[in-house]
Formats: sequence, structure tokens, C-alpha cells
Amino acid sequence: MSLATQTDVPMITPHALAAAVEHIPVTVFASSTLASHAVAGEIAELIRTKAAAGQMAVLGLATGATPTGVYEELIRLHREQGLSFKNVITFNLDEYYPMKPDELQSYRRFMYEHLFDHVDIDHKNVHIPDGTLARDKVAEYCQSYERKIKEVGGLDFQLLGIGRTGHVGFNEPGSPRDSRTRMITLDKVTRMDAASDFFGEWNVPRKAITMGVDTILNARKIVLMAWGEGKAPVIKRAVEGEITSSVAASFLQQHPNARIVLDSAAAAELTRFKSPWLLGSLEDFGLKWDEKLTRRATIALAQSEQKPLLKLTDEDYNEHGLQELIASRGGAYDINVEVFRAMQATITGWPGGKPQRDGSHRQPAENTGGAPAFQHANADIFPKRVVLFSPHPDDDVISMGGTLIRLCEQGHEVHVVYQTSGNIAVFDDAAIRHADFVAEYARSFGLGEIQAQQIERQVETFVRGKKPGEVDSPELQQIKALIRRTEARAGAKFSGVKVQNIHFLDMPFYETGRVRKKPLSPQDIQIIVDLLEKVKPHQVYAAGDLSDPHGTHRVCLSAIIKALHRLENAQWMKQCEVWLYRGAWQEWGIDEIEMAVPLSPDEVKRKRMAIFKHESQKDKALFPGPSDTREFWQRAEQRNRNTAVVYDKLGLSEYEAIEGFVRLRTIQSAAKA
Repeated sequence: MSLATQTDVPMITPHALAAAVEHIPVTVFASSTLASHAVAGEIAELIRTKAAAGQMAVLGLATGATPTGVYEELIRLHREQGLSFKNVITFNLDEYYPMKPDELQSYRRFMYEHLFDHVDIDHKNVHIPDGTLARDKVAEYCQSYERKIKEVGGLDFQLLGIGRTGHVGFNEPGSPRDSRTRMITLDKVTRMDAASDFFGEWNVPRKAITMGVDTILNARKIVLMAWGEGKAPVIKRAVEGEITSSVAASFLQQHPNARIVLDSAAAAELTRFKSPWLLGSLEDFGLKWDEKLTRRATIALAQSEQKPLLKLTDEDYNEHGLQELIASRGGAYDINVEVFRAMQATITGWPGGKPQRDGSHRQPAENTGGAPAFQHANADIFPKRVVLFSPHPDDDVISMGGTLIRLCEQGHEVHVVYQTSGNIAVFDDAAIRHADFVAEYARSFGLGEIQAQQIERQVETFVRGKKPGEVDSPELQQIKALIRRTEARAGAKFSGVKVQNIHFLDMPFYETGRVRKKPLSPQDIQIIVDLLEKVKPHQVYAAGDLSDPHGTHRVCLSAIIKALHRLENAQWMKQCEVWLYRGAWQEWGIDEIEMAVPLSPDEVKRKRMAIFKHESQKDKALFPGPSDTREFWQRAEQRNRNTAVVYDKLGLSEYEAIEGFVRLRTIQSAAKA
């Protein structure tokens, strides 16, 4: 995976050589879970130290998906280790305006559900901006919010997340350094990012009350956290870029005690991880020019020079700070050939392995031009039992539809497993249309007018009175789940999956009717364990695009890894490969791909038709994601095409499209993370 995940060390602390480009200390953890526990430990230590001195600990808190792991760990410390919050005063960063405190999207409700209802804090010490004020009272209220912070001696610790625009709190691009608590107008990008919480961008408030940049910077200690590949570009701007009001987080560079805490994915764009050779000798970073890093540097060089791999020269390497590489690996020619062959060996038209006609266990060459052929760890097994996990009911065909079709055509026993119902991602109009169909069916087949009218009333009456962002009724949720289920079944059958091999898990963590889900439970994991024990697969495919803005992919992958960890001593697990796919939200980097499955023009069309079976997601998805408004089939097709273009430009075979995969090697360490 990324360079940051290749170390056995769970934490990578700020590095002296990186100080030339990193203007804020950065600590990187192998996972968001480890990072969250570490930050929670800091907060707990502050609370205990203050309590021992008879003082109050004043915390500035954030909302959103990023800090939930910290709050979960603080609750655990309270329950299991007696951490008391009686000496804690809190001030939250922001709140939407207008916003009632009991609304689903209210940050007040968020904080009570995720922390305050589970600890012994005095609720008089909880301060959250008030979204119910009359418009003419807001300015005065903001001044009083500032006074309250000063009256308690200021913030001891400020916890932050970061938005895609670089905002902290709701300090949008253009927020000045000296800004204080105030009402602001939300940036369009921020409103798009929040659209899923409000069941559509049109329901997102246009304004919010937020602490200002100066308010935040007055805290004695600041920790900003970020998880996932989607945050990597803005983290690079905040940490390595210039101080600018267009990226409010960059002002943290001026704070004497601010720190950035990341998981490995969010750190991927930082120079010390993406191209550490630009900062000095790799030995100084505790690294060496192994196969993965050599491949990354060489591909980056080829793309920068716009040359095929085999045409790079010693001068190209020298001029781009790679003198150490060619000195240690024998010159440009040897390196070029090594990387070319490694990339060529990723290409396979047989993702499940090819039958051996001569009875041997040798993997046959696949037109590699002398390069080694792609090798499966269990190449001698054919046909294979394959389990493809799909977090939502369409991720299978969107992200690896071409590979799915090929696995079925090549004779493998393919099981597609839909982990969640996906019921929140269906428009109300589609549900009404299907309810109308059921009612007409009831009339046409003599099931009774009363039953037909009852079906119509249950759905239409609720939808007519539904408030923006309100959770669907159980009947409406069920209809939407059935829509997604029938579409998924149609897409899988079109791809060649047998009906008896299509599984719907409806994992409990997802079934809240809201974008915010319940924590992963033992029941969720056991459901996957049972499925795996039943099938005993030789191959498992799972979604690895953790930039999914709603977090479902991340939770679903965590459940799979934990289930596999439980089963690691099973006999069948010794012959099981686990592959991670991407595509719905982001593609693997070219240097990361370990299996590249090429698609012909006809296969691209067939994949498109499989995606089209998901009619409720066609034309316009309810939750398209914050950064890409194209339809999912367009995104997937273009990303697969771009991967093929890059392979071609590197001097490899030219294909219409390529789906890329990365092997998950260490189940045990991944489960712990």
C-alpha cells in the first residue's frame, strides 16, 4: 500500500529532515484507531493532571466523523478506568444556523450522543453555539461566547478536524487570522460535503456559527486530526504550503504548540512519504531502496519526464534527486528493466488463475514479452471459490465489474456479498413509484383494494409530511431496501453470478435510517464469519477505497479484516488470497497496483450495463460524494481508462481499460490496527 503502511512501527513522529518542508509537527499512525486512542490518552492525561491540581480542564471540541474514535476511547476510559469529567469544561467549535438542538444534524445532539450522555460531565459546563437564536441576537451571543472562554482561563486543549477546503471549525476560505466567534456563510464545497447528513445539498443550512481562527489559536495546545486518502491533498497544503487565509488550517503553522495527527492514508501526499528522496538520504529516514520504493520513484520520474520506463537515463535520475538510487541499484538501465518487468508482471487476464492443461503448477506466460508472468499464491487451484464483498449494493459492479464478469466467465464459483442494504441512498420519488407498482399489482391480481390503498397511504402520507433530513418510516426504509436489493440481484445476475451465490447481510451497524451509523458490533463481525466459514473461499475481494465520505466502506472493511483474523487458523485460510479494490471514490496509485486486470472495449460496455441495473442510482445519486458530481459509471469508466493510459505511457501494453487491485497481506496486523 502507501509507503506509510509499509513500516512495522505504529507511530511515525515528526522528522528533523522533514522540517524544511513541514511547517507543523506531524505524527502519523498506522490507522485512525491507533491515532484516536493516542489523542484520547493526551486528553485524559490533561484531565487527570488538572484534577490533581484542583483545577478545571478546558477543552475545545470538534464534531464530525473524525473525532468519534477519540470520544469512544474517552468513554471507555471513563467506564473502565474511572476517568472523571467532573472537572471538565467544554466549548464546541461550531453549529449550523438555524438548527434546533434535537435535529438529527445538530452538533449539540451529536456531542451528547457521542460523548456527554456517557460520562459524568456537569452539563452546565458544556458550551455549544446556539443555532436557535433570532438573527439580531447572534452577534451579541458570539461576543458572550468569547467572554465565557476568557472567564474560565482560555482553552487548554483544542481538538480539530479539517475540511476539504482546509477549514477548521467553519472558518471557510478567506477567514482572516484575527477572526473571532461569528456567523459565517458556508462555502459551496462545505455544503456539498455535508449533503449526505442532510439527505441532499438542498437541505443543508447556508450559515453557521463558528469560533474564529484567532479564538482557536489562543488555545494552549492544538491537535488537528485527519483520516483517509481524501484528506491527503489539503493536509499537504496546510502542512507544507504557505500560510494563507484560503486554507485556514495553515494558520496553525504560527502556533507554538500545534500538532497534526494523521493515519497513513492522510499522510500519503506529504513529501517525506511520497518522495522522501527529495529531503536527503533514505537511511536518515530509516528507509532503504527496496522494490516498492524503487518502483514509486521510477514511475514518478517517468511521469515527470513524460517518458516510457525503458527510456529513462542516468541524467534523468540525477536531475531529480535520485543519485542515491542509481548508485545503489546499478544505474538507469538495470532499474528501468527491473521496474518495467515488475509492472508487466502485474497484468493478468486471469484474476482467479488459469487452468493448467499439462497438470503442472507453473503459471503460463501471458504475452509478457519476456517479463515474468503474474503469479497467484494459490495458482494450482482451479476453479476457485471467490467471495466479493460489496459495502453498498452497487460497489461490486462499479469498482470491479469487469473483473467480476471475467471471474464468472472463466468458471470460478463466485459469491457476491452485499454488506449493507443501502436504503438511505434512494430518492423518495423512487420509493413512491415502487409502492404504486405494488399497489397496482395488488389490484391487478385480486389481492384487494383495501391492501392496495393501505400500501399507498403508508408511503405517500409519510413522504408528504416528511421534514428535511427526517429519518424514513420503517415502511419506507423497507421499500428502499427492496429497491436496492432487486437492483443488486439484477446487476450480479447480469455479470454471471448464480442466484444462489448472491448474499445480503444487512449488517446491523448500518440500519439506523441515518447517514451516521452505529459502532461496529460483534454481531456484525459474526455475520461475516458465518458467511466465510460456509463458503471457505480461495479468494476474497473487498473495498479498499477508504475515502468513502460516509465511512461505510471503512467500517465494512474493518469488519471483514476482524472476521478473517478470527478465522486465520482455519485450514482453508492458508490458501486464501485477499484483494482490495477501489473505483467508486478513488483509484489506486499506479505504483501500488499488484494485480491489473485489462478490459476490452466490449467488457467496458458490459460493465457499464451491469452498473445501469442500479436504476435508483442512475442519472443522479442521492449521495454522489463531495468532490465528483459525475455518475458512478462515468467515474469508474474514466478511472479505469486513465489507469490503462498510464500503463501505456510507461511503455507497457495498451488496453482499453484496467481495473487495479492491491493484496492485503497481513490480516493479523490489520485487525489490530
